[in-house]
Amino acid sequence: MKQSTKQFAVCIENTGNEASLILGKVYRIVPDARAAKDDLVRIIDESGEDYLFDKDQFVFVDFPAAVRKKILAIQDAS
Repeated sequence: MKQSTKQFAVCIENTGNEASLILGKVYRIVPDARAAKDDLVRIIDESGEDYLFDKDQFVFVDFPAAVRKKILAIQDAS
């Protein structure tokens, strides 16, 4: 599988991970080529730590630069 170049993912499935992932929330992706080979994605979850999740739990999105900057600022502040 090709490594995604997108920085963000929206959670569309959280079964079994309800405490870690909120449906509809935008999460930051941490690049991990090894995980991508296994159809996994490394996400900074609700704990603030990065964990591996099945890529099918997310839709990968790209935002304009101004939106990316604002999302990162919001996430860094929390």
